[in-house]
Amino acid sequence: MPLYIKDDTTAALVAELAKARGVSKQDAVKMAVKAELDREAWSVPLRDRMAAWRADHPLPPPTGHKADKAFFDDLSDDL
Repeated sequence: MPLYIKDDTTAALVAELAKARGVSKQDAVKMAVKAELDREAWSVPLRDRMAAWRADHPLPPPTGHKADKAFFDDLSDDL
């Protein structure tokens, strides 16, 4: 779907970015929008990002095994 920029100031800024980066105007718009979306994602507080991550990646249920020195020695075949 085409994107038409009708504002001269915006078009000039896109052209300036494209020239500075040595890319096409289309790539300049893509880079700028991507950078802004990344910046927006980082504006979400870490506590909220971690809560969402934990909801998507829950801990496995407890196994009831005791993770003591003997357990880890057994894993590494240490005596």
